[in-house]
Amino acid sequence: MPASIEFALWESSARVVRYLGAKLYSIFLAPGGTFSLASLLCALFIALVFLHSRRRRRGRPLRLKVLVRAIFPKKIVFNRSTRADLGFFAFNTLAAGLLFGWALLSAHAVSGVVNQNLTFAFGQLAPTRMPEWICMATLTVAAFLAYEFGYWLDHYLSHRIPFLWEFHKVHHQAEVLTPLTNFRVHPVDSVVFVNILAITMGTTDGALNYVFGKPIAAFTPFNVNALILAGTYLLDHLHHTQFWIPFTGWLGRIFISPAHHQIHHSTNPIHFNKNMGSCLAIFDWMFGTLYIPKTENERLTFGVEPRADDPHSVQEGLISPVIRAAGHLNPFGERMPDAGAKL
Repeated sequence: MPASIEFALWESSARVVRYLGAKLYSIFLAPGGTFSLASLLCALFIALVFLHSRRRRRGRPLRLKVLVRAIFPKKIVFNRSTRADLGFFAFNTLAAGLLFGWALLSAHAVSGVVNQNLTFAFGQLAPTRMPEWICMATLTVAAFLAYEFGYWLDHYLSHRIPFLWEFHKVHHQAEVLTPLTNFRVHPVDSVVFVNILAITMGTTDGALNYVFGKPIAAFTPFNVNALILAGTYLLDHLHHTQFWIPFTGWLGRIFISPAHHQIHHSTNPIHFNKNMGSCLAIFDWMFGTLYIPKTENERLTFGVEPRADDPHSVQEGLISPVIRAAGHLNPFGERMPDAGAKL
């Protein structure tokens, strides 16, 4: 083999290794990563505290064997649904970004457009005299609310519009819930979600920077909004678990607990299209999609009815949603019978 070809192959391999290394670091080791070991350990600690508190109230000791069985039950660990979640995790973290990155809006770009148009329409405002930390705190809270509203809006539309539901349904076909289920999403579903967030967060950022009359940055430890990061560490991983941790009363109207989100995945028709928020329940409360969980476990089953022949296959997870969604765009085509199963 010519030396030039060998060098080209070596260089290509090195680039792939560097890309994979950087990607895996950003996922598992970077403190601001969506699946960082630090955030997973924080979720594990919260789960341990919850299990200890519950067994203590019932007068039962917390033995190591019982603890391991409660956290890693065999019916979940060895379930085909969990294996499918692992496959989606690998695909969406390592490949989907390369395939669909061109289809994504940038919140920064949206912010610039909004700021420029406001300046053109109303003129440049004088820089605010408020202390810098107040401006930063205001933007941090506003950006968090914009994220939560964008999350709720995307979720609501994905359940209400048949075309979008075909892609979002992939996530709901999980029959057991683990933190990996968060990655069980069709790439088209992810593209829609990220673009909606770019619009809501970019518009908020641009409008506030215009009002302040100067560029303002939010508090972003590890390059992530501080409040979004707190939600990742305290709640996000527990939403897709078997732990029934409910927020009730006024707390259940403000925050989405793990039990809130388990209800969202329920096959019980009374739970359909409920609890669309990420960490906050306020938009569900405002728009009538809130279902506050009961204190005691409601014994839910997960998935989509009617169930596909093999909901955990590559065909059903990646290819069939595209075919069914295309049917909704064809005015002369027949609507797939399961397209509105949870609408």
